[in-house]
Amino acid sequence: MKNYRYRAPFKSFLLFIFLIPASVYATHQRAAEITFRHINNLTYEITLVSYTFTPSPANAYRDFLTINWDDGQTSQIPRKDEIYLPNDITYNRYVGLHTFSGPGDFIISCEDPNRNGGIINIPNSINVPLFIYSELMISPFMGDFDNSPVLLIPPIDNGCVDVPFYHNPGAYDPDGDSLSYRLVPCRGAQGQVIPGYTLPPATHTIHLDSITGEFTWDSPPQQGEYNIAILIEEWRNGIKIGSVLRDMQIIISACNNKPPVIEPVKDTCVEAGSFLTFDVRAYDPDSTVLTLTATGQPFILTDHPAELVPDPATGSGHVDATVNWQTICGHVKKQPYRVFFKAEDNGIPVQLVAMSSMQITVVGPAPANLTATSLGTSITLNWDNYACQNATGYYIYRKTDSTGYQHGYCQTGVPFYLGYRKIDQLNDITLTTYTDNNQGIGLTQGIKYCYMVVAFYTDKAESYASNEACAYLKKDVAVITNVSVTTTDAADGAIYLAWSKPTEIDTTQAPGPYKYLLYRSIPSNPGQYMVIDSLADLNDTIYHDTLLNTVQNVYKYRVDLYNLTPGNRFLIGSSQVASSIYLTITPADKKLRLRWNNNVPWNNYLFVIYRKDLVTGIFDSVGSSIIPAYDDKPLKNEIERCYYIKCYGDYSAPGFASPLINLSQRTCATPIDNEPPCPPELKVRTDCERSANILSWKNLQDSCSSDISKYYIYYSECNTGALILLDSLIGINDTVYEHLQQSSVTGCYTVIAIDSAGNKSDYSNKACIDFTTCNYWLPNVFTPNGADAGENQTFHPRKTFSSVDHVNMTIVNRWGREVYKTSDPQINWDGRDKESHQPCSEGVYYYVCEVYVIGLCGDQKIILKGSVTILR
Repeated sequence: MKNYRYRAPFKSFLLFIFLIPASVYATHQRAAEITFRHINNLTYEITLVSYTFTPSPANAYRDFLTINWDDGQTSQIPRKDEIYLPNDITYNRYVGLHTFSGPGDFIISCEDPNRNGGIINIPNSINVPLFIYSELMISPFMGDFDNSPVLLIPPIDNGCVDVPFYHNPGAYDPDGDSLSYRLVPCRGAQGQVIPGYTLPPATHTIHLDSITGEFTWDSPPQQGEYNIAILIEEWRNGIKIGSVLRDMQIIISACNNKPPVIEPVKDTCVEAGSFLTFDVRAYDPDSTVLTLTATGQPFILTDHPAELVPDPATGSGHVDATVNWQTICGHVKKQPYRVFFKAEDNGIPVQLVAMSSMQITVVGPAPANLTATSLGTSITLNWDNYACQNATGYYIYRKTDSTGYQHGYCQTGVPFYLGYRKIDQLNDITLTTYTDNNQGIGLTQGIKYCYMVVAFYTDKAESYASNEACAYLKKDVAVITNVSVTTTDAADGAIYLAWSKPTEIDTTQAPGPYKYLLYRSIPSNPGQYMVIDSLADLNDTIYHDTLLNTVQNVYKYRVDLYNLTPGNRFLIGSSQVASSIYLTITPADKKLRLRWNNNVPWNNYLFVIYRKDLVTGIFDSVGSSIIPAYDDKPLKNEIERCYYIKCYGDYSAPGFASPLINLSQRTCATPIDNEPPCPPELKVRTDCERSANILSWKNLQDSCSSDISKYYIYYSECNTGALILLDSLIGINDTVYEHLQQSSVTGCYTVIAIDSAGNKSDYSNKACIDFTTCNYWLPNVFTPNGADAGENQTFHPRKTFSSVDHVNMTIVNRWGREVYKTSDPQINWDGRDKESHQPCSEGVYYYVCEVYVIGLCGDQKIILKGSVTILR
């Protein structure tokens, strides 16, 4: 969470409190929250909802509340509603407008004295202010202006001793942003965590679901009033963009009835335009009268909202209701709608409640009736006009070969596991056609191309995927099937070239006769091709290319088909280029890294690695891979090993032989120890009492050389300074080092490893020790002259260390008057007034402590702000 930044002058704030009549501090605030709504440009409307203690005279002074906008401005916002509720609770709603001067990250806050008295988990709550805030981010880089989450369920609730308590804020985000939930401490004066605040005690557990927002307290052990704080955070594209702090009150009473039970309702999805209906049932173990209600964004939509029938639903012992929702295209969004159900009994003295929630995702319909038609080296897609014209556009997906996929009722878009690849995006929802020419390169004969189309919306919601449509190009040119090295030699190498003849020539346009022209790339200029032969028979589809340097060169081939009708000679078309498989080997420590090219128009689905046996001299398979890479290990260094690759492939269209088998050239290499060890993973911890830094590191031996012989340890006093050699350690297992300091523990370290061949690793991560490692920690309570005669007699740091040079400590009382000041790092305040030398009264005192420490790259100052309570 972002630390709260309080910008109002501290003494002015305390003086303001001092001038208010004492009656105003009577028990008052129970619960509150701030939400905001974008109006236009940089203007926002905020709504502050609070629940107060009705008998308190403070209510009469609360027609306005002060809001700190965190831009240097504050303002008074008026109370719009004041509603008296049972059990001494008053509902208050304040509304105000504010225009910010520019982009920024703003903490919109309100501090109001004071909370109602007797809150069990807030010590002396009658003297503790209520502090709430919301975080607003205004940035040109995050897209649309942000609106805060809307909280539909009030922040005040009731429960019973020894009975599980449940609550949900009922939050939804009007912008469709994701929400997460955290329990955080309640805050008081100046937005600081309340001294002594704890979560309510629980018989078993207390928990907040970070995704659903459901708070579970199992179970309250005693009567009383308790406060908790729930931080609801907004996320857009994985980045936090805002938050709302709910400070809520739970009133626990003694009662003997049991809470209702809502039968679980599963999350669901519905296609926009469809009618959704499902039943909800609750029952009460004590057979009391139940009331079942529902809330959530679907029920407050202005266009075609959902409804609960009946609303509310009541029944004795059990209650049944039905949710009906006629969805429309405007309901489609990426984030699901969360629906909240509440069942309440009529028990006495407390009406116990059960909460349940579920999600409904409204999905855009699939683009309908997708077809695919080939023409030349392109395929054209067509589909119907899209049913939801509020969508933004389409994603076009393609893969080779079909899957038979049909989407599930909650599966949007095209699942990655299908192997489809998004090839284009159309930003016009009115389009109904698309031509795929492989970005101008042209598609390949012999491949079965399959497509799906998905509509997308402004919030990146995706529709169901269309039906799968497939097509393949006409086989009206030669299709190469083999480029296989048969002889490896620098001058007399040979390659077997083969192709599948064209079977779908348009004989009206090209009646024949026909001729193949065979082209081979020029090794010195691989982008240029030379004619190596011609063949006049369509059935002559094999060629043996000889006198090649297959040791050093990769050869690429193309087969052109010509129509030789007298007076009408022209190129019908060219095959796709296909390359010979060329194997390269990189020596490494006790292994060889084999890599090879795979530039062919068919799909090579398996590669088998053959290695020459050192004894028999025969090549035999030693492994396989589905990618053009293989590491052969473990091997002995300095012994030459020889290899070739056998490739298995096919075309996905019908009419081709399968498998297509092609070989690489044969080549040899020798493993050598040329690999340095991996950089160690370094950690440093500090022994503050001894002013020593203890270094420890871990070796990544599984992925790097394991024959480490020594380590070098480097040190720098500054994180930007030059590293100097501090020491060395011998042996792979000597991985701990202690560096004793005298004046300061600050500094940076790094380690390198060296193996037996002298190979050095890269530097490890740089691990730095700053002054914050040895905490200068101040307590929040002490007991001068109290029964505890131990170290709590004075206010002093619980930990200190030699890196602290001096401090500038100022302590004031609640009225802002200075009662103590010192530069001693030990502070040692005995709780007496600096002028009268009389004991200060019990209560909360506030401090600002400037701590001057010897840090990285020179002295540094840290500022500690907080409060300390004197107990006598």
